[in-house]
Amino acid sequence: MLPFALPIFPLPTVVLFPNVFLPLHIFEPRYRQMVAEALAGDRIIGMVLLRPGYEDEYDGAPPIYATGCSGLITHVENLEDGKYNLVLRGLEKFTIHNEEAPAAGRLYRSAVITPIEDSMRAGERDELRNERKKLQQLLQPLFSEGLSNHLPEAMPDEDLINALAQYLEFEPMEKLALLEQPGALARCRAMVELLEMKQMGSGIGDQGSGLIH
Repeated sequence: MLPFALPIFPLPTVVLFPNVFLPLHIFEPRYRQMVAEALAGDRIIGMVLLRPGYEDEYDGAPPIYATGCSGLITHVENLEDGKYNLVLRGLEKFTIHNEEAPAAGRLYRSAVITPIEDSMRAGERDELRNERKKLQQLLQPLFSEGLSNHLPEAMPDEDLINALAQYLEFEPMEKLALLEQPGALARCRAMVELLEMKQMGSGIGDQGSGLIH
């Protein structure tokens, strides 16, 4: 269960998804403080996306989107200069109700949140398996040696869908729209539609592996 409030880490291009891992390099003083305090507590932070036009306000509190995903710090490397390399594992989606007033000495932002359930509903697993097959067919041209070498069949459907949503080279707003989908089935269908539109526009086969980070 997520806490009532989360420290939030806004970035312009990164969207975290449940049960997907995200490596991060932490160097700004406010986020070094955030990580240090998270490590001393429950090790949970909230990843959110900055709204366009954030550049002029970046050092302050530029506007952010309300939907985000919490992450658990699973690995951390303390660097000599006070910076960190760490790995987050996505936990739960959430929506932000409001930001907390800065506490004395706190440099980073904190928000009051409500978790958003992202679990599978009864009867959806067979549908998701069929949608996964459609997705695999669309991605087939990206891999010269065959899709099976890159997308493990043993990976649970939900985890695969979330990993693809995070690591395929979609635009940040496209990734946020995928995160906002109500569960893995809706997310998979939205990703299929998105890839079909891109295929119609320029051809996935012509893009090669450009959709893969």
